[in-house]
Amino acid sequence: MSGPELCVGAVVVRDDSILLIRRGTPPGKGLWSVPGGRVQRGETLAEAACRELQEETGLDGEVGEAVGWTELIGRRRHYVVVDFWVTVASDAEPTAGTDASDAAWVALGELEEWDLVDGLLQFLTDHRVISG
Repeated sequence: MSGPELCVGAVVVRDDSILLIRRGTPPGKGLWSVPGGRVQRGETLAEAACRELQEETGLDGEVGEAVGWTELIGRRRHYVVVDFWVTVASDAEPTAGTDASDAAWVALGELEEWDLVDGLLQFLTDHRVISG
């Protein structure tokens, strides 16, 4: 296993819905998550969150404060993920791109019914994005 990789996520909530993407590549291929990915060399965390949001949903966003962070440790990978609140235009509609196979606004109250990546529902509950 190589050293930890720094990643970001964009938590976009609008009208009691959250923006999710279906991952088109591993890890988590086929599962739903917030837009995000690895931070590139020379890129700030905020720049990475905006870039990943744009690449995966076609939307431009404004990054706010951090929601929280988590570590995802597997047999071959170790990710440190910092998720940020991100605001998009009120009428913005996502279009899946790059490594996302789909993108959608999902009602916060329906998240338990979706096939989410491991730990996402707990993270969103722990950080009061959704009520537990």
